This record gives sequence, C-alpha cells and structure tokens, in this order.
Amino acid sequence: MAETIPAWHANGEWFDVCSCSLPCPCEFAQAPTNDHCDGVLAFVVHEGRYGDVALHELNVVLVGAFDGNLWEGGARQTVGIYLDERADADQRHALQQIFSGAAGGWPANYAKVIKEVRGVEAAAIEIVIEPDLARWHVRVGNTVEASAEALTGPTTPPGKRVQLINPPGSEVGSGQVATWGTGVRQRVDAFGFKYDLHGVSSKHIPFAWSSASA
Repeated sequence: MAETIPAWHANGEWFDVCSCSLPCPCEFAQAPTNDHCDGVLAFVVHEGRYGDVALHELNVVLVGAFDGNLWEGGARQTVGIYLDERADADQRHALQQIFSGAAGGWPANYAKVIKEVRGVEAAAIEIVIEPDLARWHVRVGNTVEASAEALTGPTTPPGKRVQLINPPGSEVGSGQVATWGTGVRQRVDAFGFKYDLHGVSSKHIPFAWSSASA
C-alpha cells in the first residue's frame, strides 16, 4: 500500500560547486559549459517538519553528473545521495522522501530530471556557510569536499555580494536570490564519480519548500 504523505515543510540554504565556468549557465536555464556538468549539491535544513517528525539543522548532499540542458526536458542527471548520520530512522526516511521528490512539492519537479540514483548512504556531513556569505564549504568524510568564496572584483563594493534575483534555472525553486561564488575546490570520489576540480563555478540560494509548493 502506498505511503500516505503528511504535510511537510523544509526551510534552509543550498549551494553547489560544479564544473561549469563562472557563471554557471544552468542558473540561466542554459546548457552547462561544454554540455557536461559534474557537481556537488549541499543542503542545510535549518527548520522543518514532516508530519510529526522534526527536521532541524540536518544536512543532505548530492553528487552527480549530467549532459545537456536540464531545463529543456532532454537531459537526465545521475546522482548519489548522502543523508545526515545524526538523523534518526524517522528523520532519514523523511529526508529521503522529500529529497527524492516522493513527498511532492518543489523537489518533485526537480526529481523529474534525475534518471538514476546510484545509492543513498548515511554519513557524517560537515557544512559551513558563513553568515555574510563570504565562504561556504562541505565535507563528507574522505569522499567529498567542495568549497567556494564569494565572487568579487574591482568594482564590487566592500562586503557586498554579487547576486542574481529570480534566476530562471534555480535548482531549489523560484523567487529566490542566488549569490555567486568561485569554487576553490571540488573533490569527489563517491558513488562511482571521481573528479578533482579547481577554480570552477558556485552559487548559494536559500530555499523554502512545502508539500503545497510547486
């Protein structure tokens, strides 16, 4: 019998570090650089609830790759998923239901571009996002490490961030503000993916999802 999905919501922050040139074309609903993307996607659920299950300060990381434009309907992504090992069994189930798209809401829309999930594992996930968005970083044991620094330049006012309002290709849904960063490093050896990249694209976006969102 199919599981009854409860009302749920999840609010937090997301960032990626990918192999695209800066700025990542995918955020503008275009094909990735060289028509291929290898990426690390890191999520922090600061506050949330899945029915009676509280989801506070829990992390999720996806690693994956795809070819072509995700937003034109032809490309499909292959991913591996890490769930926060601090979560108990109910919380892990809730996170998997949400991030797989099975629970509906915006993640169900994004899940349409995923063709293969190579695995789902519990792991120690360290995510640090500086409050002023100067830097962000993720580490999953010895298998994944990705970090970025806020993009800046000679005409960027001190302490200000380079941002895009209402990006047309946002991985976490519409109506948000993307802050651009430069990927300092992206190292992955997990789920059959293996790459070590420097000086690539990164972006940070807050998210607010619910079972009623689309």
